[in-house]
Amino acid sequence: MLSNALLRRRGDKMEKTTPLYQEYKDYDGVKMIDFGGWLLPVNFEEGIIAEHMAVREDVGMFDVSHMGECLVSGPGAAEFLDSIATNDVKPLEANHVVYTMMCYPNGTVVDDLLIYCLKPGDLYFVVMNAANVEKDLAWLSEHCPQNAKIEDLSAKATQIALQGPNAEMVLSKLYSGASSMGTFCFDFKAQIEGYPCLVSRTGYTGEDGFEIYSSEEGGRKIWNALFDLGVLPCGLGSRDSLRLEAKLPLYGHEISDSITPLEANLQVFVDLDKPFIGRDALAAQKENGIPRSLRGFEMVDPGVARAGYEVFCKGSKIGYVTSGTKSPSLDKFVGYAMVDRNTGLKFGDLIQIDIHGKLKNAKLVKTPFCKHGKKTEA
Repeated sequence: MLSNALLRRRGDKMEKTTPLYQEYKDYDGVKMIDFGGWLLPVNFEEGIIAEHMAVREDVGMFDVSHMGECLVSGPGAAEFLDSIATNDVKPLEANHVVYTMMCYPNGTVVDDLLIYCLKPGDLYFVVMNAANVEKDLAWLSEHCPQNAKIEDLSAKATQIALQGPNAEMVLSKLYSGASSMGTFCFDFKAQIEGYPCLVSRTGYTGEDGFEIYSSEEGGRKIWNALFDLGVLPCGLGSRDSLRLEAKLPLYGHEISDSITPLEANLQVFVDLDKPFIGRDALAAQKENGIPRSLRGFEMVDPGVARAGYEVFCKGSKIGYVTSGTKSPSLDKFVGYAMVDRNTGLKFGDLIQIDIHGKLKNAKLVKTPFCKHGKKTEA
């Protein structure tokens, strides 16, 4: 299924590497870690903070070739995808992208997806989270009608995310269509360095940027061309701190098979006026009162709140941390917590987080913490 990965032994463990690994494995200072069975860079020589700030203020690039992709085709493709997606798919025009989630019948999340419309009605490109590819393909196959077909492309695609306020300026040196492309639009007939590409104005950092899909050879050529233009390579560390500042959900943290989109405050991507798997459960949750809510916090006392840490208010447990880190943009420790809605907590109110057996104060704040280079006003 993931045959574009090169298996590499690390100690007594086999890990998958992307085709781009060959391009940066010998970079000075690159630090590699295991990420769901993949050997991926957590940071390069400049370090996580420098990479984070490059994307906020200039431009950086990420190897995200571990992501999964599939093609959904046939006369029933649009109706099929609409039936498993929380967001509208059928009205999607050619060369437009939609962010959506797939839900279980109980309303919790199978995965979040990007769906690209190649041809309205019967041809779509779907991007999945790397850790969920096998599960997602099984779920899609289980519900796919006879008049639609699913083709796994994970073994064929290399993906580079070029992100930051100067991403358009840089990419325009290699691809003339960059400046005219709108947000959540794409060109699947692009050419970069002589290689066919799909280029979309999408990303996972809260900044302007593009995601470039190409073949293995094309991806390597494009990575090196961007590197020669001075684009800073970035790793998983800064990718996580960037998405956290921008309040972009990470599967297994802010959304999961135990969290609904409504609890994660992702109602804008849920259309309850159309049928889809999980719709009835979500409609009932909205009508009966959403029991939990994702809230942003900033540490008041010293301490780093990590995923899973328990959250308290006035001595009672009210939830748990979904993600936490130090924000390079704010120079503060921040995070998100899934908490009971009946607490009546407001922005500025204090909560306590159990960090290594000690209750540390944090205050609830507005989110996203930072987006498009700007910090959210308190």
